[in-house]
Amino acid sequence: MERSFWEKLLWPLEWFVEWVLTGFHRILTSVGLPSASGWTWALSIAGLVVVIRILLIPLFVKQIKASRGMQLIQPEMQKIQAKYKGKNDPESRQAMVEETTALYKRTGTNPFSSCMPLLIQSPFFFALFNVLNNLGRVASGQRLSAGPLDQQLAAEANNSTLFGASLSSTFLYSGDLPAKVLTVVLIVLMSVTTFTTQHQLMRKNMPASALDNPFARQQKLLLYVLPLVFAVSGVNFPIGVLIYWLVTNVWTMCQQFYVIQRMPAPGSPAEKALMERRARQGKEHKKFTLPGLHRDDEPDDTPGVGGGPGGRPPANPLNPNRPQSGQRQQPSRKKPKRR
Repeated sequence: MERSFWEKLLWPLEWFVEWVLTGFHRILTSVGLPSASGWTWALSIAGLVVVIRILLIPLFVKQIKASRGMQLIQPEMQKIQAKYKGKNDPESRQAMVEETTALYKRTGTNPFSSCMPLLIQSPFFFALFNVLNNLGRVASGQRLSAGPLDQQLAAEANNSTLFGASLSSTFLYSGDLPAKVLTVVLIVLMSVTTFTTQHQLMRKNMPASALDNPFARQQKLLLYVLPLVFAVSGVNFPIGVLIYWLVTNVWTMCQQFYVIQRMPAPGSPAEKALMERRARQGKEHKKFTLPGLHRDDEPDDTPGVGGGPGGRPPANPLNPNRPQSGQRQQPSRKKPKRR
């Protein structure tokens, strides 16, 4: 059977998805859950989310550092924008881009680093969609599976139901009322969890100086646009994919809550609350800093050569009363003692 370019591209990811799903399915059936139950396969999908998110923890740590760095450089970004405000000539735009790029390079920040976990997780999402969407074809022998999901397991997963709805059914292409009701409930829960995550991020983990910039406006836009995206696109996805999406949102919400409590953004209300908690516990709070954030471009106005006042070489930093090595010290006469 000839596979399309899209199937060839997702084939390795489908193998990984099937391997994780069947592995969790085998574990759950060994503890007594029915093999053909929709709950068994739904928990297997949840296990897939856990495995992927654990693998993405190093990237998530980088994402947190990148987000905090982007929030710290916002005042400098605003200075650059104010400097070239109202200047629309090509030279000014080029200079603004160069200064912004230099700021990113100097501070080691990257505006695209915060999107990496989402971009890496997206192919697995589509791989799971492809696996669940082709369960019937694999069960009937019309399509080969990419991994250990054989015809028997594919038939069990395809016929399994959750609250009377098949995991492979969708809102638009299924005439079953339980499938439509469950789809609507999952979409509502996805919207609530996403709204909660974005709301607590803006209310607790953003400083007041960062609430009026493009990054904050983007967060506000996501606050209201993502639920609409879920409502429009969710009716096209199988219930199993919506379960994966919901568990991912719940994981993100809990992860965001942990970050706000333990690693808040500098200058945010969450950081103030953390400082108060540590002060009550007698612990010191170490603030997050960004090397290279501020430059000292002012020239040295001290006259003379050598960096000291009047051209004199500076004193020994270890002992201010002792001259620097290489400087001759005049001998001092001792006064005679009186009898």
